[in-house]
Amino acid sequence: KFFLNMFLNSYKTAPECIVLDVDATDDPTHGNQEGRFFHGYYGHYCFLPLYIFCDDHLLCARLRPSNIDPAAGVVEELSRIISGIRGRWPSVKIIVRGDSGFCRDNLMSWCESQDRVYYLLGLAKNSRLTGLLSGAMRKAKKRFFQTGEPARFFRVFTYRTRKSWSRRRRVIGKAEHLSKGANPRFIVTNLP
Repeated sequence: KFFLNMFLNSYKTAPECIVLDVDATDDPTHGNQEGRFFHGYYGHYCFLPLYIFCDDHLLCARLRPSNIDPAAGVVEELSRIISGIRGRWPSVKIIVRGDSGFCRDNLMSWCESQDRVYYLLGLAKNSRLTGLLSGAMRKAKKRFFQTGEPARFFRVFTYRTRKSWSRRRRVIGKAEHLSKGANPRFIVTNLP
C-alpha cells in the first residue's frame, strides 16, 4: 500500500495511460536460506522475486522461491494494484507489459476481463510462429543483402497455442535480418 500510495501521490492529475512493467529476476542466496533453489536459467541458487513497476515507481516486490513459474502470483498482485489505482483514477488506461515469462493464459484472460486493461507480452518463438513469419523473413533477408542495412518487416495475425491458451489472440511478428543473421521476434497483445 505504501508503494502504491507514493506512486499515486506523485501525480497532480490522473494520467490518460500508464504502463505496468512486470518482471522476475534472480536474487542470489549465500547460504542455505529456506525457499532457495537452484535455477537453471541463472545457474545458481536464488530466490525469484516478482517486481511490478510503473516508470521509476516500484509498486510490488514479492519475494518468492525460484522453483516456480515466473508469472506465479502476478494476477493477484496486479488485481490488488489495479484496484488501488482505479480507486483514485477510475478511467485510466492500463497496459501490462512483460517478457515471454509472463505470456500465460490466466494473465491474458484476466486482463481481457477488465475494463481498459491491456497487455503487451513477449511470445517465445516456435516452429509454428516462425513458419507464419517465413515470407516476411525472406523479404527482410533479401532487403538486407540489397542494402547492407538492418531490414525489418512486421506481420499481424491471430494465433492460438495448441494447449495452453483458451482462445486465439492477436500476435505481431517482427521479421528482422541483421548482420548477425535472422532475428524473428513476437509479441501478443489485446491493444486495439
